Amino acid sequence: MAALFRYSKSSTVSSLSSTSLFRRCFSSAVAAELSSPTTTTLPFNLDHNLPRKDPKDRNVQWVFLGCPGVGKGTYASRLCNLLGIPHIATGDLVREELASSSPLSRQLSEIVNQGKLVSDEIIINLLSKRLEAGEAKGESGFILDGFPRTIRQAEILEEVIDIDLVVNLKLREDVLLEKCLGRRICGQCGKNFNLASINVKGVNGNPGMSMPPLLPPTHCMSKLITRADDTETVVKERLQVYNEKSQPVEEYYRSRGKLLEFNLPGGIPESWPKLLKVLNLDDFEEKLSAAA
Repeated sequence: MAALFRYSKSSTVSSLSSTSLFRRCFSSAVAAELSSPTTTTLPFNLDHNLPRKDPKDRNVQWVFLGCPGVGKGTYASRLCNLLGIPHIATGDLVREELASSSPLSRQLSEIVNQGKLVSDEIIINLLSKRLEAGEAKGESGFILDGFPRTIRQAEILEEVIDIDLVVNLKLREDVLLEKCLGRRICGQCGKNFNLASINVKGVNGNPGMSMPPLLPPTHCMSKLITRADDTETVVKERLQVYNEKSQPVEEYYRSRGKLLEFNLPGGIPESWPKLLKVLNLDDFEEKLSAAA
């Protein structure tokens, strides 16, 4: 698999570590406003750009986009397990920091509980630490989940990492709200579950949708907790913030021919095989299952 980072041919830049380069790019970005992209290439066409071959033979450096609660973590982690690459979720990085006793945890707690976006500086510092740890362990390839969320973040990332595909998961907003309100976390093992049983009718041209709950095993049921930011008021605020701040990132990648938009047709049993198909990974999963 291709190396995790693509460095400049400049001897000065190539001598820097990936994380120090990441921080240097961020420092330059915050010093001045970044210009908007002007490229107008055609939308990404998976049939032509991702031929059917073993994913280990191609560069897997992907980003997952989508509104809060759409399922980025669920599908990204499944793909990472399938491909044998790390799943780097900035939301998890934030929650790990919140659980620590660091000075940053108090500041993060106020931001998250109000449904606000964490600042670029904080996110990039957390991500830099994670990439540095992965680099030390020899990780190669990844799927980023929850980053970038702004044009500025996307441009900083572009300076350091050659992202080859951006998957934008989409789901109607009323379903998103139900999903977010149904989310639960096991206080012991940390796994995510969902108690919402969604069965909505088609409205204004949108098809109906059914999504069964993702229930925990018996030993987790009594340990479920609700995230502090999963209230109706905060969820609606988070969706509004996402629409205002993060959706332009979709156009940023669309203009570069890297965006794949995937409308989730339902729950995991219905959506997972269709996602594998558009990614040309259905044959790969079948080979792994046959070999197991």
